[in-house]
Amino acid sequence: MAAFRFTGTFLLLTLLQIVNKAKSQSFIGVNYGQVADNLPSAAATAKLLQSTSIQKVRLFGSDPAIIKALANTGIGIVISTANGDIPALASDPNFAKNWVNANVVAYYPSSKIILVNVGNEVIMSGDSNLISQLLPAMQNVKSALDAASLGDEVKVSTVHSMTLLKQSEPPSAGIFDPGYGDVLKGLLAFNNATGSPFEVNPYPYFAYRGDPRPETLAFCLFQQNPGRLDANTNINYMNMFDAQVDAVRSALDAMGFKNVEIVVAETGWPYKGDSDEVGASIDNAKAYNGNLIAHLRSMAGTPLMPGKSIDTYLFALYDENLKPGPTTERSFGIFNSVDLTMTYDVGLSKSGNNSQAPAAVSPSTETAPVVAVSPSTETAPVTAKAPVAPPTDPKTKAWCVPKAGASDAELQASLDYACGQGIDCSPIQPGGSRFEPNTLAAHAAYAMNLYYKTSGQNPSSCDSSQAAMLSSHSPSTNGCNFPGGST
Repeated sequence: MAAFRFTGTFLLLTLLQIVNKAKSQSFIGVNYGQVADNLPSAAATAKLLQSTSIQKVRLFGSDPAIIKALANTGIGIVISTANGDIPALASDPNFAKNWVNANVVAYYPSSKIILVNVGNEVIMSGDSNLISQLLPAMQNVKSALDAASLGDEVKVSTVHSMTLLKQSEPPSAGIFDPGYGDVLKGLLAFNNATGSPFEVNPYPYFAYRGDPRPETLAFCLFQQNPGRLDANTNINYMNMFDAQVDAVRSALDAMGFKNVEIVVAETGWPYKGDSDEVGASIDNAKAYNGNLIAHLRSMAGTPLMPGKSIDTYLFALYDENLKPGPTTERSFGIFNSVDLTMTYDVGLSKSGNNSQAPAAVSPSTETAPVVAVSPSTETAPVTAKAPVAPPTDPKTKAWCVPKAGASDAELQASLDYACGQGIDCSPIQPGGSRFEPNTLAAHAAYAMNLYYKTSGQNPSSCDSSQAAMLSSHSPSTNGCNFPGGST
């Protein structure tokens, strides 16, 4: 598990770590699509979810069987209305009341329904009738929940495609398509007034398909890369996910809705595709989802929203074998629907270790922009002792340490990467033997050095996106000894 980013919320996070021994994170969710004819029973799915650190499930409808099966599990449930229900929900408050009574009131609170999504990607559907009725439908659902005294417990929102952004590169210049400005203002005013989230579907996979170079792949998979600079803010983004989410943050801020929270309703990577679908592989899917989970667990946040993890719903729990289209459409499942084994292990099991795929690429130093977004994140300098030059005597012990002046973003990215490669980072978690000194630089040094040591002391394993270097000076402090190795 990657170490924490250190913020003013440290004490609270420490308490949560101590209490939550099962390694469940409220910010990790999963999408459960059901366009398939080989899905396990609802009871089996509920049991599977309880064996993982997944704490929220997003449904694309309101299937009674799965809602009932999740009763008394504590797992949050997101349900959805069909796009086709929007006109009736908008025009008839009684229809909305009946829908809420049948799909929420009937199961709450045993089944922990936390959010109702009214439709899915409605604005980008091109259906002007649905678009104009989306807000009234959401308002009527909200009124029905209020009437049932559930308005504070169950929020109402809708999910948006990333193509709603007219500009996302660089992230600081993110803006929504002005053609939808009036509709968005109404929806965002609703989100702001009711405390509901703005939900988006960022997929770095599609950005890579539009720019299939090795350095782009590394950037999308949270792997070692030189980062991409947002010249407006001087923030160097180290991964595509943060860049895409921060572009949405900038767009919301530009419209005056700085208090509206973002939720990632979908994100994932296909593990299989057709011959012309570049990047769809087990290794890449494991790397993306595994490194994303490690990044979320680090509590680093994004450059524009540091120190907390955005609620993120992985796509998807199972493959959906009846979906039309290319092979990738049917190849996002993290678990096999037939025997409930993992398609690939990304460390979601409560009983298992968090594991990730090894780096699948050797990224170059080129930093060309990526289609749809251009990354960037503020990087405050870290105060650290300047390490001495690497030793030249092959018998001299060496340590992998952060370079002087490495930014917080670079250190956090290196920390996430090293801890994601299977090394034991538990000593730098709260209560661990190497937790003190509680600084990002010290924790990054521990992870960098342990990864270097377990990689056979290969100098190339101490690259860490050019944020690390070999030193003959041990970073050990206060009796916390770091193992050294010969170069």
